[in-house]
Amino acid sequence: MLLITCIFIFLITIPTAAIKRHYTWEVTYGYKSLDCYKKLAVAINGMTLGPTISAVQGDTIAVDVINNLLMENVAIHWHGIRQIFAILKLHFLIKQRGTPWSDGTDGVTQCAIMSGEKYTYTFEVDRAMTYMYHSHYGMQRKGGLYGMINASVPGVTDPFNYDADHGIILRDWYHHSACDQSTALSSIPFQWVGEPQDHEMTIIEADRQYVESFVSKNLFIYLGETYSVLVTANKDPSKNYWTTINVVSRKPKTPNGLAIFNYLPNHFLQPPPTNPPIGPIWNDTNSQLNQSLTIKARKGFIITPPRKPDRIIVLLNTQNTINGYLRRSLNNVSHTLPTTPYLITLKQNMSDVFDPSPPPEDYDSTNFDIYTVGNNTNAISSTSIYKLQFNSTVDIILQNANSMIRNVSETHPWHLHGHYFWVLGYQEGKFNLLRDVQKYNLVDPIMKNTVALHPYGWVALRFQADNLAVWLFHCHIEAHFFLGMLVVFESNAEKVGDIPNINYGCGKNQSHGPAIVFINL
Repeated sequence: MLLITCIFIFLITIPTAAIKRHYTWEVTYGYKSLDCYKKLAVAINGMTLGPTISAVQGDTIAVDVINNLLMENVAIHWHGIRQIFAILKLHFLIKQRGTPWSDGTDGVTQCAIMSGEKYTYTFEVDRAMTYMYHSHYGMQRKGGLYGMINASVPGVTDPFNYDADHGIILRDWYHHSACDQSTALSSIPFQWVGEPQDHEMTIIEADRQYVESFVSKNLFIYLGETYSVLVTANKDPSKNYWTTINVVSRKPKTPNGLAIFNYLPNHFLQPPPTNPPIGPIWNDTNSQLNQSLTIKARKGFIITPPRKPDRIIVLLNTQNTINGYLRRSLNNVSHTLPTTPYLITLKQNMSDVFDPSPPPEDYDSTNFDIYTVGNNTNAISSTSIYKLQFNSTVDIILQNANSMIRNVSETHPWHLHGHYFWVLGYQEGKFNLLRDVQKYNLVDPIMKNTVALHPYGWVALRFQADNLAVWLFHCHIEAHFFLGMLVVFESNAEKVGDIPNINYGCGKNQSHGPAIVFINL
């Protein structure tokens, strides 16, 4: 009993360094130059990017979001924040506290913030890393509603610098948010060449986990991913160098982005003596796949995955039509979200809000040809969800296929809310359960929250359903998400704590705010 008591006290004790950081954000319209042309955008406190939050691991963040948009709702997702804290696991007891209603997903965990209303997001930063926040309502992220959270380890401050003295080593964080008009409208991932011409990057971190470092001149970053790299300023200091960004995975229609890597004391606008590099070829899928295969967890930081799953779900990514309209589907189902959030529905044991029939967990892989345009006109639309046993181990196999355009298979960056998953393997072609499972990396797989599904290939993920509530899993390309490329995972949502009253204001729970009465005159 003494041993148990000591463990309990250790796990629930809050570090004295942790504090509560409170912010007030006003969401408004403003004219901004997001892609070099001034146009109407969405801003937070007049800023696009929005304000940067600086915190320490263990801090509690509270953000009052006031929606002053005239005709748009707002919901903000804290990308990579698990909304989970104070977990106690003993042989006879599992205790969990969390804030799933602050995940910021309209229709899943909350009602969107309507015009003129305020919503307070409160959550704990449980891991040190650089996070992104962004709108999860409509196409507002493309319009400017996004920003960053920099969470450091207590007592550690990491420098950030754009200029360089000769010989120093720079550490930079890169996050792909597809904020500019061209990349957002094209709904594509792009590659950051990311560092100066003739300088090499050493990649050391991906989605908050240290990786076995590797050197590259190019870094492919897909929508929603975060990387940390080191660059040594060891070239001729008398001149400056180019940094370029170019689009891959779909033929670009815009010029490359350019910046200058400045060696001090050179003037920061001193042009490099060479022409800017072109960057990798947009359809070089092999290089992108090779980078994915190279990333391994760093020795000393490996979190070993469970040896076997309790459940396997295979999701075929296709493009479909439903009633003549173009959709995105998984196993021939195009998913939609209900007007009453799943979290509220399950907590209140409501019926007739979403489709109770379970979605398919596989597809006819024997007869389906991933390389041709399939007859996908018989797809259906559904609000169904995957119910997962709490603390079970789940494998997700994402299988890519041809779109409804000949010889076109697009890259899909997939993001899981509320969890991190092990990336067990990638490969070209069609996944074979009997053969390909033997190729999984169970020794040093990286843990991520976002992963790229490459054209005509598959990726295998494994995660533990150890976070109570309802969680979204979706393609992070906005157009694909809104067209149905998403699923919802639920685990013991009825055991979630008391949900704030503000979450009950939509769908079948419109219980707050003034009534609106229409009178015919």
